[in-house]
Amino acid sequence: MDEEELSKKIKGAKQYPVVGEAGMTGTWRTFKPVIKTGMCTNVKKQDIACSLCWLYCPEGVITRTIPPKINYDYCKGDGICAENCPPGAIEMVKAEED
Repeated sequence: MDEEELSKKIKGAKQYPVVGEAGMTGTWRTFKPVIKTGMCTNVKKQDIACSLCWLYCPEGVITRTIPPKINYDYCKGDGICAENCPPGAIEMVKAEED
């Protein structure tokens, strides 16, 4: 396979996050992320300026909207969004039984 053929194959291979691929996983979590909208860069600037929570969420359950929203039916509470939030607008709180 030459370089051009390989390039075509690589360009065609894309991955997108799929919400709910592993089923409803929200019951697994011990902690859940809560967005403090007053601290969120996207809300402050009224622009999708940061969106790192959306980018880093491995489950694809955070919307890229103003304000961002979390689909708790599929959020496993891993805290990756909170760890990657520069202004610290996401707090991990103890999940209560619904």
